[in-house]
Amino acid sequence: MKNLLCAALFCSAVLITGQGKKFYEKGEVDFKQRVERINMRFENNLPFVKVTIRNKTYTFLFDSGAPTVISQAIFRELNLKKKYRRSVGDSNKNTQEQIFTELPEMKIDQVTFRNTGAVVLDLNADELRCLHVDGIIGANQMAGLVWRLNYAENQLEVAKDISGFDLRGFDLVIPFGTSIQKTPLITIRMFDKDLPFTFDTGFSGRLELTEAEFNPGKVQRSVRTSGTHSTGAFGTAKPSEGYIFRAQAIGIGNSVFKEEIVSTGSMNLIGNEFFRDFTCIMDWKSRRIYMKRIRTVPAVLESFGFSYRFLESKPVVAYVIGEDESLIRNGDIILAINGISLEHLDQDQVCHYFLHRIESNQRVINIKIDRGGKVFDYQIERKAYLN
Repeated sequence: MKNLLCAALFCSAVLITGQGKKFYEKGEVDFKQRVERINMRFENNLPFVKVTIRNKTYTFLFDSGAPTVISQAIFRELNLKKKYRRSVGDSNKNTQEQIFTELPEMKIDQVTFRNTGAVVLDLNADELRCLHVDGIIGANQMAGLVWRLNYAENQLEVAKDISGFDLRGFDLVIPFGTSIQKTPLITIRMFDKDLPFTFDTGFSGRLELTEAEFNPGKVQRSVRTSGTHSTGAFGTAKPSEGYIFRAQAIGIGNSVFKEEIVSTGSMNLIGNEFFRDFTCIMDWKSRRIYMKRIRTVPAVLESFGFSYRFLESKPVVAYVIGEDESLIRNGDIILAINGISLEHLDQDQVCHYFLHRIESNQRVINIKIDRGGKVFDYQIERKAYLN
């Protein structure tokens, strides 16, 4: 979690729940090879693929925590028909009414999907516009197939059944159920309880637990947090008090993981910071996830103690770790980091600094902030928490 406070702004970028079971079962898929390799780019802890619709190329997020989504621009360009409108909610429990439609055909390399149910969303809101995504390959589109992901090598493969993959070394086996939209729901044993978690490739973080399920009496090491560190389809989560803590032992599938770092939030999620240490195979037919460890990296939390998001093109501190000890406070406007001015930014500059944080990979930063009209200069060292 070295980049927790930067990457967390992407967490659960779009996770939609809607009604209509039949809608999410629409669609057919066709490919000729036993296993098809698909282009994938793993960046900012999120997986992206290139898709072709009517000979035009688009960028989609590969997100098991969401249904298939297309942008409003694609909906208009293709002159698609509205099937109906229905209220949907994002990962921060914000809700809006959206259009549901059907996408006649989409190609991902040599794999062709037809008549796929899709939700139409505005993907240019807030920080989401900086991801430059045109849609989402969602769980309803993945269902019925077998997918293998290896983020370390930017590999994504798909097969029609599990026989297309060699399971040797895939020692971690996780059964899963599904939501209406086909999102995998796994069980994680924590605090002596079996808790449902969303297996979410659209979540850039590691593990997130709802604040209601957090049990401080069973945690030896934790740090308080305040503010908001996630952006959903319809805006950010409401600011709140929370924790980041070490779980002494959690059970996932047939294995036990010790000293994992977990943050509290609005949903139970497991995401890409955990997955990137493994090759993962998701089999919707057997409802099993198979995972093979490819690297062992201890879970650590290193941070300057704050995170910021861009509001009206201004970087504003929105999340603080250990607020009592922090020099930086929620609501501070950042004027400069390491002498680089963050004032008077245009939209391209906002997106550049949102995706490529000045403080990334730095051990010490000099930061200038505006707090209620008064300017302060601080030198802050990156700190290790929960050791």
